[in-house]
Amino acid sequence: MANTKSAARAARQSERHRLHNKYYAKTTRNAIRDLRNTTDKAAAQESAPKVYAMIDKLAKIGVIHKNKAANLKSGLQVYINKLA
Repeated sequence: MANTKSAARAARQSERHRLHNKYYAKTTRNAIRDLRNTTDKAAAQESAPKVYAMIDKLAKIGVIHKNKAANLKSGLQVYINKLA
């Protein structure tokens, strides 16, 4: 439990941020999963920029590290390139 008013406010704020970050991270994970389950190269190439933008936003707001974002995008591009 928070000992001061400012600590209580910080706890409320951090809970809001946690829920916000959790929502965007889960949404992005679902988009990545859907892209990886795609077997059509044209559909994958069409949805890739949207997924990349989601990943970049997570890195920008600090939910994931920028190197993790780069690794995710690179792995997705490798997958798309291997599609027939």
